Amino acid sequence: MINPINIAVDAMGGENSPYKVIKGIEIHSLDTKNVFYNIFGNQEIIYPIIKSTKISKNSYKIINTENLIKDSDSPLTAAKKGKDTSMWLSIESLKKNESDAIVSAGNTGALFVIAKLNLNMIEKIDKPALSALWPNKNGMNIVLDLGANIECSEKNLVDFSLMGSALHKSLFEKEDSKVALLNIGSEEIKGNNILKNTYQLLNENKNSLFDFKGYIEGNHIMDGNVNVIVTDGFTGNIALKTAEGTANFITSELKHAYNSSLIGKLSALLNIKNLKKFRNKLDPRLYNGAILLGLDKPVIKSHGSTDEIGFANSLKVCEKIIRANLIDKIKKNIM
Repeated sequence: MINPINIAVDAMGGENSPYKVIKGIEIHSLDTKNVFYNIFGNQEIIYPIIKSTKISKNSYKIINTENLIKDSDSPLTAAKKGKDTSMWLSIESLKKNESDAIVSAGNTGALFVIAKLNLNMIEKIDKPALSALWPNKNGMNIVLDLGANIECSEKNLVDFSLMGSALHKSLFEKEDSKVALLNIGSEEIKGNNILKNTYQLLNENKNSLFDFKGYIEGNHIMDGNVNVIVTDGFTGNIALKTAEGTANFITSELKHAYNSSLIGKLSALLNIKNLKKFRNKLDPRLYNGAILLGLDKPVIKSHGSTDEIGFANSLKVCEKIIRANLIDKIKKNIM
C-alpha cells in the first residue's frame, strides 16, 4: 500500500473482544482501501479469529501483549498496570507517529487518563471533550461534551463549539456547521451565568467555521435546525443516556406491538420497508464512535457493548477524520 492510513486498534477492550473487534475490522476493510491496522492484543487469541476472516494479510500487524485493562479497573489502577497493556501500547503508537489514530472499546475512564498521559493537548485548548454523532430529522448532529468534563467555563464551551464544528466539517464536508448551546429555554435570559456569558462571546466573536444559532432546548435536539450542540459533560451525558433509553424503549414497544397479534404481524409484513428504515434511524451501532477532542492526535472511543457492526462504524469515523485532517482544522481555527 502507498502511504496508507494507519489505525491503532485496542483489540482487547469491551464486551466480546477481541472477536467483535476483528470482525469489525473485516467489515471495514472490505468497504475501504489503503488502510493499515496496527492491532494490539493477545496474539494467541487474535490470530485464530483473524485467520478465518477475509482481512488481507498485507493490511494488518499484530503487536502481541497478554496484559489488558478491564472494564472494572479504575483509571488510576489502569494507569498503574504498566505500559504493556493493549490500550497503553495502542495510544503510545500515536505518540511515536506509528499510527494516525486509535480506536478502543475499552474502559472509558482509563482511555481518557492514558491518552492524556501520552498525548499533548492542542495549544490554547484547556480541556478535552467527548463528542459523538446524534441523529436528527435532516441528518446528523455533533453533540459535546458527553461526559469528559462535569464543570465547564465559558472558554471551554467556546472551544467545544470550535472543535465540534471542525469535526462536523470533517465528517460532512458539504454542510454548513450551525452551533447551538443546550439550555432550559431559547430566550437570552434563560440559563446560568456561564451559559449567558458564552452566548455573548459566541454572538459577538464570529468564526468562519460555524454560524452561531443561540440556545436550543432538549426537545428540539433532533429537529435538524442546528447540527453542533454544545453543553457541559454532566448535562450532555444525561441527555445522551436519556435519548438512548427512550430509543430502546420505543423500539422494544413497537416490536412487542407488532408481535403480539396476528394483525400486528401482518401489519409488520406490509410495512417491512418502513420499519427497517425506522429501526436503522434509531440503531446506535450506526452512530458508534465518540471522539475525544482537544488532544493533538485522534482518539476514538467505541461503545463497550457494541457488536462488530458498531465497531466497524467507529473505524469508519476514524478513517474520515484522518482523511479530513480534523486536528489541523481545529488548530487553524483556535480563537
